[in-house]
Amino acid sequence: MIDIIKWGIIGLGNVAYGFAKSLQKTKNVKLTAIASKTPDKLSKFKNEFNINSNNCFDDYEELLNSAEVDIVYITLPNTFHFHWAMEAINKDKRILIEKPAFLNLDQAEVIKQKTEEKKIFFTEGFFYRHLPHISDIIKIINKDEIGELVSMESSFGKNLLTKKKLFFFEKKKKINPSGRLFNTQLAGGCILDLGCYPSSFTLLIASLIKNIDYKNFKILDIKKDIGETGVDIEASAVIQFEGGFNSLIKSSFKNDIGRQSIIKGTKGSITIHDTWFGGIIKKKIGDKIIELKERHYDEVLLYEIENITNAISNNLIEVTFPGMSLEQTLLNTKILEDWFNA
Repeated sequence: MIDIIKWGIIGLGNVAYGFAKSLQKTKNVKLTAIASKTPDKLSKFKNEFNINSNNCFDDYEELLNSAEVDIVYITLPNTFHFHWAMEAINKDKRILIEKPAFLNLDQAEVIKQKTEEKKIFFTEGFFYRHLPHISDIIKIINKDEIGELVSMESSFGKNLLTKKKLFFFEKKKKINPSGRLFNTQLAGGCILDLGCYPSSFTLLIASLIKNIDYKNFKILDIKKDIGETGVDIEASAVIQFEGGFNSLIKSSFKNDIGRQSIIKGTKGSITIHDTWFGGIIKKKIGDKIIELKERHYDEVLLYEIENITNAISNNLIEVTFPGMSLEQTLLNTKILEDWFNA
């Protein structure tokens, strides 16, 4: 058993910064190494998180060679995920990779094969799955409180393109066409950045249905709006599962469509007003609406880090349910590939 799990982070953007802050508040873990091509970011992380100079790298491979790293968190743009996941596996490093893990099913299948062969821990960074309100929802469904599941819809979208001005006139925001969100060469767009949340949540809910094989599905009714830089800025699709269960998924950089999900059953429904960060959950049984205890989190990443720590401490190669399994990473990659490439 590892007493202190030593983390390395490759790619030092905003997501990595929030993760590093949460590591400071978690027991039995330590951030020991960082890697970035940007000197200012290396300096900032080094000073704020008290990283030894010998463990601050401008070469990602040097971090992977370090004996001071038990698990690496890969937060690079989407197009670099597969290469550096393979490099981490070759160095026998456990892996947390930022969502979406991969750009196509072929990449995901290679990683699955390699990690299983070498018995290396791997998980994809969907932090919301580790939050207590997700367990609340699973319990309601498993207790058959809303009956047999029929359909659902789930959204994640925010307006990144315009801002309100005086007298409600809108003005275009200045976007960075070379940044990861709006750059086709970096696999930008709302589907991969935000749409991966509704699709992965759909898989979680579908996996709870006992009378269907949730691994069998079709992607239907795909709609996409392509922006001026060539990436998708608004998109929707329907995931139809064997047995008739279906899910409408939506993502947007164009409109503030929110973060709501609605799960419908034969007896009632569940409405989650903020699926990814908590908030109000309402359960409707017949004509009766019950508002469950509102969930708020000071640190949303703590739960993910704690579950990963427990998995590694128990020599597991995946996080426990409802964390993102490697099988569900493959399925989610397939959904995103079909949606993105339509």
